[in-house]
Amino acid sequence: MERGLDMKRDFDVIIVGSGPGGMAAAYDLKAAGKSAAVVEVDKWGGTCPNRGCDPKKILYHAIEVQENVKQLAGHGTQKPSPIIWEELMAFKEEFTSAVPREQKEGLTNAGIEVIEGKAVFEDQHTIVVENRRFTADYFILAAGQHAAILDIPGKVYLETSTDFLEMFHLPKTILFIGGGYISFELANIAHKSGSDVHIIHHNDRPLKGFDKQQVFELTQRMVQDGIHFHFSESVTEIKKEEGLLRVKLESGEELIVEKAICATGRIPNVEKMNLEEIGVAYSKRGIEVDGFLRTSVSNIYALGDCLAKKQPKLTPVSSFEGSYLASLISGNEEQKINYPQIPTILFTSPKLAQVGKTEVEEQEKEEFKAQNLDLSGWFTYKQRNELLAEARIVVNKKTGLLVGASLLSNEADQLISLMTLLINQKISAADISKQMMLYPTVASDINYLY
Repeated sequence: MERGLDMKRDFDVIIVGSGPGGMAAAYDLKAAGKSAAVVEVDKWGGTCPNRGCDPKKILYHAIEVQENVKQLAGHGTQKPSPIIWEELMAFKEEFTSAVPREQKEGLTNAGIEVIEGKAVFEDQHTIVVENRRFTADYFILAAGQHAAILDIPGKVYLETSTDFLEMFHLPKTILFIGGGYISFELANIAHKSGSDVHIIHHNDRPLKGFDKQQVFELTQRMVQDGIHFHFSESVTEIKKEEGLLRVKLESGEELIVEKAICATGRIPNVEKMNLEEIGVAYSKRGIEVDGFLRTSVSNIYALGDCLAKKQPKLTPVSSFEGSYLASLISGNEEQKINYPQIPTILFTSPKLAQVGKTEVEEQEKEEFKAQNLDLSGWFTYKQRNELLAEARIVVNKKTGLLVGASLLSNEADQLISLMTLLINQKISAADISKQMMLYPTVASDINYLY
């Protein structure tokens, strides 16, 4: 049903989900003069600031400080003090406890309607939330994802990353199921904070989206630190005995742990919204959209982690999509969405980050050059006594342009951001050589990288 000339709906746009993508769309739509409402069934602000990247980074920073001191132990510093988990979690709560209120107030103060409850579509222009009916010309689905739970006997004892980030007492032993970035990051935090940590992965290739050799180097470092990996293994059953979990593996081995965190993937939040009844196509990967982020229903769009897409499901990507949709719906954009190169990072010890093209196939060697560099002897890393620092750089031979990089070091986050800028702005090595960066910093090393 299309809008009639004499039909007035409640809002120009209703956004389902108040995460970073939904928020970006709401504020930009309001600035463009559109009436907008945001519906939220859980915590205002979404996953990232409440139970995702922000609280995780607060915990990780304590680990990072500890690691920096540890590297220089015997070179002017003493061994670092142990992490006091309860104090660290209390510090984290200072940030996260205020997020829902602040995010909701921000919308209200901007003149954006806030609606609390589960959105269920009645038709393509109408939703029902807690027995209240709302209509809009357009909808944006920004519903995010939730953690998947293995369907095994004893699955009731499995917890998720959300539970970990709200865990006010650190267990002596903890198991992470899955070999993705969530397991690696949280396992690193738990181990450095004093837990005996196990990671189980169903094959021998964890972190498949990252450079294979650097993943191997990182894994070896984590093994040396004392983390136990169980590759090509699966959990078949979990039992609770005397307050502990007995975890049975496919090989027949058993592990006794206090906590088991399931990090085997995330599921788009599309359940019980009545999407299939109104014709919005989706799969287990997420909601299907075209190049304009439009679903199979012409006035309903979608963004963020609930999408079936090849781009990484990251906070900046969702915000980028939100601003794009606001411009599109406001009539200020007519082209398909055009993503820049997107950096990704693993916050471990050391960090693993990448952007753009990181592999050069045999048939591409005439066009691209890949170079592996050991940076541990460079002053930037040597003065930190950083023993593991590596880079893989890919350059277009003809243009001299950087097209991709993969970095393994404690400073990888700083360097990958600079490299992303160079790639997206198409800044050549010759142009970089004419610039002056603060010395000595990771930025001043760029001239020597490609």
